[in-house]
Amino acid sequence: MPFVTVGQENSAPVDLYHEDHGSGRPVVLIHGFPLSGRAWERQERALLAAGRRVVTYDRRGLGRSSWPATGYDYDTFAAGLDELLTALDLRDVDLAGHSMGAGEVARYLGTFGFVRVRRAAITSGVKPYLLKTPETRHGVPQRSSTGSALTAACAAYFTECNKNFFDLDVTLGSRISAEAVQGEWNTAVGASPIATVAGVATWHSDLHTDLSKIDIPVLILHGTEDRALPIEACSPRRAELIRPVAQAFRRIGTLSSSSLKTTGGKP
Repeated sequence: MPFVTVGQENSAPVDLYHEDHGSGRPVVLIHGFPLSGRAWERQERALLAAGRRVVTYDRRGLGRSSWPATGYDYDTFAAGLDELLTALDLRDVDLAGHSMGAGEVARYLGTFGFVRVRRAAITSGVKPYLLKTPETRHGVPQRSSTGSALTAACAAYFTECNKNFFDLDVTLGSRISAEAVQGEWNTAVGASPIATVAGVATWHSDLHTDLSKIDIPVLILHGTEDRALPIEACSPRRAELIRPVAQAFRRIGTLSSSSLKTTGGKP
């Protein structure tokens, strides 16, 4: 299987599993928490049919990538992405991130710049800063029970999480099947227990500086019915931070945080 080594933990390498298919200008797709590169399967089919080279990968601790005990922060994620782009020698890349993957896009561009990246897309992205402050009134208080809930009952947590992630009271049976929801649950509970808990702290990362450095075209897509990451708390502020000449922000009616994936929409 294709792996890129991005580090070392004791006696074992830390490897990122990736898929690399097609030809033409490359698109690199970065999944959200706690999914894997398979989350992009519908977009991958459409992009391959359009003549693009498509690269997906599993973030460390998730899917078929290594499960180290450390490194679950955006600096490490972005460094891993840079290792992947360098190893595959990808240039003129279109970079797309969904949910937590959008934070990875921001940190990568803020740290490594635009030498390899042509433009980017952010779909249902995390907030520029999650915690509540006078400047971020849509944020949440510092105290959070998410980590405790994951530690106490990971499987039960993801059962409840999926209800809002997919807006199941509205979409189940029409936009998404019970089997697809089960598949995503299987991916979540099959991930590294350390990674799923450690990833929660990443949600508190401050991405303001990274976003303000972006100087390439960025398409921001966000559903108006997103319950996991409400649109008003996330995308308008992100659009303000990215240089106006670089960004386009589109509201999409009645889509949940995962509808771009479950309905086959393309980033």
